[in-house]
Amino acid sequence: MENKTDDQVISIFKETKALLTGHFILRSGQRSGHFFQCAQVCQYLDKVSILASLLIKQLDCPTPNTIVAPAMGGLVLGQEVARQLNCRFLFLEKVEDKLELRRNFSLSKKDNVLLVEDVVTKGGRVTEALSILNETECTICAVTSLVDRSTHELDFGVSFQPLLKLHFPTYDPSEIPDELKLIDPIKPGS
Repeated sequence: MENKTDDQVISIFKETKALLTGHFILRSGQRSGHFFQCAQVCQYLDKVSILASLLIKQLDCPTPNTIVAPAMGGLVLGQEVARQLNCRFLFLEKVEDKLELRRNFSLSKKDNVLLVEDVVTKGGRVTEALSILNETECTICAVTSLVDRSTHELDFGVSFQPLLKLHFPTYDPSEIPDELKLIDPIKPGS
């Protein structure tokens, strides 16, 4: 059931053409008739500011002092969340499609980290990011995302607090419904 915040978030996604319909190949390899291309929203910093504010309002976790975001999807949103919370911001980079903590960034036991992602479908990138964070001495207070489009309960070992939960079906490439088979698949990137 949607609420006013959900309606506002969906409106922003539609207005910025970030909510797409068609036949999409997701990062997970799954197929979908819907795609969140959050990079479209990130062109409009006023919209990013609104989304970050809404995301922060719904958080229920100890106050973070460090925000971490995986590249590329979470970068702009993570930085805006950090700005609004007056936190340090750092990011994990992709190196040969694997995340790494680089650029002499470091985390210590003084860091209470909020992991910020744009869209979560199966949770693979979040799990990868948490694995890196767990190799440090930081405390992970929660994981958040703009959109949780997973079809099952995700367990990251810490609280997961998405701003918007939407169930758009995803399909194994061998089980694509007939209506999607009629559309050439594309992999638009996040």
